[in-house]
Amino acid sequence: MASLTFHGHATFTVEAADGTRIVIDPFFDDNPAADIRRSEAGRVDYVLCTHGHTDHFADAIPLACETGATLVGSYEIAAFAESQGVAAHAMHIGGRHAFPFGSVKMTAAVHGGMVHGDETGQFTTSAAGLLVEVDGKRVHHAGDTGLTLDMQLLRGQVDVALLPIGDNFTMGPEDAARAVEFVEPAVVVPMHYDTWPVIEQDPERFRALVGGMARVEIMAPGETLAL
Repeated sequence: MASLTFHGHATFTVEAADGTRIVIDPFFDDNPAADIRRSEAGRVDYVLCTHGHTDHFADAIPLACETGATLVGSYEIAAFAESQGVAAHAMHIGGRHAFPFGSVKMTAAVHGGMVHGDETGQFTTSAAGLLVEVDGKRVHHAGDTGLTLDMQLLRGQVDVALLPIGDNFTMGPEDAARAVEFVEPAVVVPMHYDTWPVIEQDPERFRALVGGMARVEIMAPGETLAL
């Protein structure tokens, strides 16, 4: 059975039944909410990146270098990774690709696009969400985004939705609850909150706003959810 482990902020590990390990938006060493450091991440086969901001990408290149993982992201992020000696697979919004573990589709998100570590500015990219299918389960990591009508296009395609609720930089609890209404996942996990004072939120309030639309799993860093 596949599993999902939360590492704090917006960093997750998805582990397939065959042991394949996929880290999404790795932010360990400078993450005040992280349960582990990058050196404790263990074996990693794939690193998936929604966008290039520091709090989603700071450990992506080092982690891929240290583990030999393949980095998956937008064309620009993949190009930057390759310029740093990392094996990468380039995608872009609307595209889906089959991998040995299942598939990844890049979905629309509304957010900034700078790439951490790019001193030239030539790799600026669009932010995205990631719809990851593993062992027949569909997990959508929304990345950093505001509420969009495009989320309705995901209805019926998502088993577990990972949604930011921190407000200020992303959706807040009210808009994230609207996103649940649009997507209709079975389970929703709030993320991207409480890491710093500016994004402090009460996840129980989010649970109340969601009501009976989905099961809300409030995950502590280090907690694992069976998919």
